[in-house]
Amino acid sequence: MKSVKLTVSAVAIVAASASGALARDQIQSAGSSTVLPYATIVAEAFGENFSFPTPVVESGGSGAGRKKLCEGVGENTIDIANSSSRIKQSDIDTCKANGVNEIMEVRFGYDGIVFASDINGAEFAFTPADIYGAIGANVAKDGKVVANTAKTWADVKADFPAQDILMFIPGTKHGTREVFDTKVIEAGCKASGAYDLFLAAAEGDDKAKEKAAVAQCNTLRTDGVSVDIDGDYTETLSRIDANKNAIGVFGLSFYQNNTDKLRVATMDGVMPSVDSIAKGEYPVSRPLYFYVKKAHIGVVPGLQEYIDFFVSDDMAGPNGPLAAYGLVPDPELAKTQEMVKNDVAMGPLN
Repeated sequence: MKSVKLTVSAVAIVAASASGALARDQIQSAGSSTVLPYATIVAEAFGENFSFPTPVVESGGSGAGRKKLCEGVGENTIDIANSSSRIKQSDIDTCKANGVNEIMEVRFGYDGIVFASDINGAEFAFTPADIYGAIGANVAKDGKVVANTAKTWADVKADFPAQDILMFIPGTKHGTREVFDTKVIEAGCKASGAYDLFLAAAEGDDKAKEKAAVAQCNTLRTDGVSVDIDGDYTETLSRIDANKNAIGVFGLSFYQNNTDKLRVATMDGVMPSVDSIAKGEYPVSRPLYFYVKKAHIGVVPGLQEYIDFFVSDDMAGPNGPLAAYGLVPDPELAKTQEMVKNDVAMGPLN
């Protein structure tokens, strides 16, 4: 395909009714709110450029999407799970237990996780240790573990503004939360010295001690300064609109499409951008995936064509509409295209 007709809104969401979900004349996908706008762009372009119906794209979170994918095989189950974090072996095991024996893992690009506040708010230059120092339940102080009682950002770092700490972070069903926990909270816990103290106090063998220390790091405050958001980024944005001093966690592309409303922070001195992520400079980035139920390929009309179209240069390449929306193109996209062409199923993760 040499050109793609793109006359539809890039941010419109394709909704599905209960009756439509059972008809199975449409491809069905669900999952990550980060992947949602990309999948929607592809679905709408697919509907305009092919004879197949426009695929149904729903949100709900990466974990929820993978769970739906693994419910079984058949017309009442989805074809694709969109995910901003990699599938877990436990997901694969659940799939197999329910008769979903082969899954195709498709990596189509990269995204960053950013920290943003109201457009008229204070500027922040964060490190992972700052974020941990604000919302970690227990922190290191004078070589000891103490309960976190910081009230303002100035309590975390003297040169931060003396505004109340309030962070809106993705709920645990979101793939963004998994990356946030690993690359921000755990990294910040280690940089602050808290991890070493947790490790020294833990019991058992080395593996058990490390697991306990990480669990301590990932225990966040429950006194209202850290608030889980189970909805998508639009909910986080509305919360910030109502709480002007709050900091929200977003995907880069969502921020880039809302720069009139949000001010973004640097992380480790790096401004998040497509360029800084592509160069590996911005520290909080992640690959984006979708997972295909192979048993539905050749059964659900247009499924193979949709997968091919999604990872084509026309859509996911550097000059495609996904990059225009904010996707960081995958430098190994050609390998993904070849894998999709050869219908390669993923193997076990451990």
